[in-house]
Amino acid sequence: MGKIHKPRSGSLAVRPRKRARRQNARITSWPHIEEQSILGFAGYKAGMTYLLMIDDQPDSPTKGHEIMVPVTVVETPSLFVYGLRAYSQTTDGLKTLADLYANNLDKKILEKLKIKKYDGYETAIKKIESNLEKISDLRILALMSPERTGFGKKKAERIEIEIGGKNAKERFEYCKNLLGKEINAKDAFKEGEYVDAVSVTKGKGWQGAIKRFGIHLQRRKATGRVRHVGTLGPWHPAKVMYTVPMAGQMGYHKRTELNKRILKIGEDVDITPKGGFLNYGVVKNPYLLIKGSVGGPVKRLIKFRKAIRTRRKPLKPEIMYISKESKQGA
Repeated sequence: MGKIHKPRSGSLAVRPRKRARRQNARITSWPHIEEQSILGFAGYKAGMTYLLMIDDQPDSPTKGHEIMVPVTVVETPSLFVYGLRAYSQTTDGLKTLADLYANNLDKKILEKLKIKKYDGYETAIKKIESNLEKISDLRILALMSPERTGFGKKKAERIEIEIGGKNAKERFEYCKNLLGKEINAKDAFKEGEYVDAVSVTKGKGWQGAIKRFGIHLQRRKATGRVRHVGTLGPWHPAKVMYTVPMAGQMGYHKRTELNKRILKIGEDVDITPKGGFLNYGVVKNPYLLIKGSVGGPVKRLIKFRKAIRTRRKPLKPEIMYISKESKQGA
């Protein structure tokens, strides 16, 4: 019998594979776009369904034919822009230059921000305008609206979203116009556009080497154990190397998936299947249909940014049918 070759499971690309620090995953890099625009958005994962569309990929053997595509439904309630943050580039990385909050914020917003009173509007504007040459990044500060969804979450997440533009002055004027307003997914993305999805994956707890890395079970006459690794490595170097498959945390890692295509930005909220999405309920807000799967369980916060590494042109898809069959028996 010939030797069976099987590549090992479990990526060595991200180490250590430990639990994420927070569910509100942080986006650390943004694309450089000269057009004045919002470079990201966020929503809550509701579940999955499928649709029928005309294949418009130029290299596909089924181009022009009707195909079935699995999609992830992400509910995207509007974001409230309560402020902006200016960053300056230093030898130690980005440092906050100034925070500017919207003037005359409501009491409910101040309670969410845990601020009693805000009087620094004029001071922050003067500081930013006098240091426009030092500003390298400008980001809006926004609040999620989980109370508008149907799954009962109360605490609103704060998120930062980069703003595109040619120079700091243009971006600052664009950000000032957004202060105190609500923005929607259509303000940031278009149908057919490619985005990057940033989220924290499903947590599977502490798992052994068999499930975590897919190694073979030990034979019957092994050392008395079956679900363990056969060797911890060579004699030299006289240490256990990090490449040895061992038990440890599996899942609940921050991951970024590149080039996820937005097939539809829905506003009619007529996407909920019969009986609602399993463990989620009814979609009450605008939503995104993302081609394929997205990391994380339902109700998990998913962040999107404009694709940072893509050469594909956004083409608006021709959707023929969206399934709204019950997912309760799935």
